[in-house]
Amino acid sequence: MTQSALNSPIVETPGFPDGPLPPRAGAGLKTAHIDAILADDYKIGFLEVHAENYMGDGGPVHRGLAAIRSQFPLSVHGVGLSIGSESGINPVHLDRLAKVVDRYEPAMVSEHLAWSSHDAGYFNDLLPVPYNSRTLERVVSHISQIQDRLKRRILLENPSTYVAFEETTMSETDFIGEIARQSGCGLLLDINNVFVSATNHGWKPLHYLRDFPLELVEEIHLAGHAEDIDDEGDLLLIDAHDRPVADAVWKLYEIIISQTSALPTLIEWDNDVPEWPVLRREAQLADAILDRLGPASLLGSRHAAE
Repeated sequence: MTQSALNSPIVETPGFPDGPLPPRAGAGLKTAHIDAILADDYKIGFLEVHAENYMGDGGPVHRGLAAIRSQFPLSVHGVGLSIGSESGINPVHLDRLAKVVDRYEPAMVSEHLAWSSHDAGYFNDLLPVPYNSRTLERVVSHISQIQDRLKRRILLENPSTYVAFEETTMSETDFIGEIARQSGCGLLLDINNVFVSATNHGWKPLHYLRDFPLELVEEIHLAGHAEDIDDEGDLLLIDAHDRPVADAVWKLYEIIISQTSALPTLIEWDNDVPEWPVLRREAQLADAILDRLGPASLLGSRHAAE
């Protein structure tokens, strides 16, 4: 390109290329990478953006995303709907999300099983919810509201957690599965979140994946995590998104793909973001697993091995 995509004029278009996310690896889009992605001979499977970064009306970020969307499938990932909040869904925020979705026609829209707002306050974190019937009813109602407004299904992502609630009466896998069945949403399986939560709470990630409703999974996330120590001196993992995917997470990913067949797989890297070739290399590692294990998967079973 002779001119940066960020500085190119906005061209009105009657619509973007249609179609689902391909069963390939994708990456989280960073504005600093746009020109490199567009010029790269390796065409990544798809790009994913955080919806909240595109809720303004114009500017360089929209020029860049329009250039990307004209050539690549897109997934929109929300981080601010606060689906688990007792305060309800903010209609203004939901309208802004709908505007982004209408503007860029993404193949998928997803959000977190978490809350991040209370009354008029917003927190810079994705906070957990207790797993019980009261929370279930609230989350199902909120997802139904979101899907009605967007006029499409969304995917719900499993959380990374650091605490457990006394009010919890259901397993996380049963809770998430019931949300999907009652609301009609699909699921986004973040395998790094599974590994982080399993380590922090002292349970086995394969037991979690064995019980997870894999037949409802439509997208996978992979990311890196950081190690810390809690107040009692025990290992604590942080879902940091600031480094390559860990070997243990890659191994879990291989198990899942061997069961589910190839699924759209996102490499998340949101902090200490490297140059594009580093993210591309992570995506190529995922593509190699998808190519090797996807065709030989146990189609239809979708249950992780013990």
